[in-house]
Amino acid sequence: MQISSSIILLIIVSYFLVLLSISYFTTRNADSQSFYLGNRKSPWFVVAFGMIGATLSGVTFISVPGAVGAGGANMAFSYMQMVFGYLIGYLIIATVLMPIYYKLNLTSIYGYLEERFGPTSYKIGAAYFILSRVIGASLRLFLVAIVLDQFVLGPLGIPFLLTVIISILLIWSYTFIGGIKTIIWTDTMQTICMLTAVTLTIIFICNSLDISISNIGPSIKASGLGQMFFFEDGWSDPNNFYKQFISGALLALVMTGLDQDMMQKNLSCKTLKDAQKNMFVFSIILIFANVLFLSLGALLYIYANQMGIDIPSRSDQLYPTLALEHFSPVIGVFFILGLIAAAYSSADSALTALTTSFSVDILDIEKKNWSVAQKKRTRLLVHIGFSFILVVVIVIFNSLNDGAVINKVFIAANYTYGPLLGLYTFGVLHKRLILDKWVILVCLASPILSYIINMYSAEWFNGFSFGFLILALNGFITYLGLWILSLLHDQQDNRTSFQTS
Repeated sequence: MQISSSIILLIIVSYFLVLLSISYFTTRNADSQSFYLGNRKSPWFVVAFGMIGATLSGVTFISVPGAVGAGGANMAFSYMQMVFGYLIGYLIIATVLMPIYYKLNLTSIYGYLEERFGPTSYKIGAAYFILSRVIGASLRLFLVAIVLDQFVLGPLGIPFLLTVIISILLIWSYTFIGGIKTIIWTDTMQTICMLTAVTLTIIFICNSLDISISNIGPSIKASGLGQMFFFEDGWSDPNNFYKQFISGALLALVMTGLDQDMMQKNLSCKTLKDAQKNMFVFSIILIFANVLFLSLGALLYIYANQMGIDIPSRSDQLYPTLALEHFSPVIGVFFILGLIAAAYSSADSALTALTTSFSVDILDIEKKNWSVAQKKRTRLLVHIGFSFILVVVIVIFNSLNDGAVINKVFIAANYTYGPLLGLYTFGVLHKRLILDKWVILVCLASPILSYIINMYSAEWFNGFSFGFLILALNGFITYLGLWILSLLHDQQDNRTSFQTS
């Protein structure tokens, strides 16, 4: 039974009234430190649970279940290979990066690059984050926009552009004052909604197909969609375990540890110890959450096949189509709640982090001798500006979209986070100084060279394909470039010493 557009609209309005209520209670007496770091008073366990929703996002909610069967048995549960790699990345974040961030008492994590290398490295690091997060947030919001357009606002005659604008305005309405202080609590509610929606959908499918909860695993295995580890085809296979595991570790490192959005939540904890506890607990919960989503994906394909339902040409549409057109209205209601929660739990914090990074890193708002009113007005204008940018990018992406969104998110991360990976790796592993003013050339060249090498990798390396390992290549090229800049710095120092003597 298909759920009506008016019911879905009522659900969305009710949901955002709750978010606005949370915003009201968390923004009383809010100031800049509330917006940026929540006055460093966030309970670590609330941050840990809320980060699940922000990490999973609308991409996981729709794309991961759809991707399970998109490639048949060649895809299956292969995504878990990356998820297990995440654990290594999170361990490095908790034990290496977090102590640095807390020691320097940073508002923006890219302040480390200024302390370590200089102003050019600082600006280029922040710029790459801003570019990456704009792309990532736009892709995530695009998912919820196309669902709203297809099932809710589109049937009411509202154009896609207006749907996107409404989506952004809803985020802006509850984040523009409280920032991260509000996000910590809204993320928690959104995580609950998302996981509830997935759990109820799994229960509904099991009841419909007469599958007991204990028999879910064997049923998925029998469907041919349960394979998790892929070792057979070697390094040429994009799903090869070692490639996926290493890629997962690197992606977690850069998309969490080198990402202002995710680390801003961690930095809002009271102490380093609290932030580390948050990271360890969060990483364990994330494993089970991803198993839940992948199990849902397999069950969606099993249900569609047994009921004779045509699989949509775009795998991203499988879950929405079944939930809103073939499942019970109750499941449809919870799907909408889960979708909205998943999409906005990452997008709202992304908008907050973009505002923080641009204000603090690019405009140097904390270093300027401005009044409180001037800083608040500037921050508000930046918040509005990024809202507009997200609208534009989403509309552009809508005209170009041709596949599963989750792949695009990771591809974008490989190229935009690569220079950050190289900068932080060099900075942490060495004490060498570099010619900071030339860092921009290295950071611009590394993604371009990575793209060229990846394009011809099969021809040059006997069929080898980098896949998501392009991030490692990108970071390594940046690292080599920084090493060259350190040698040039030494030569410059030697010449200066010689001239002085």
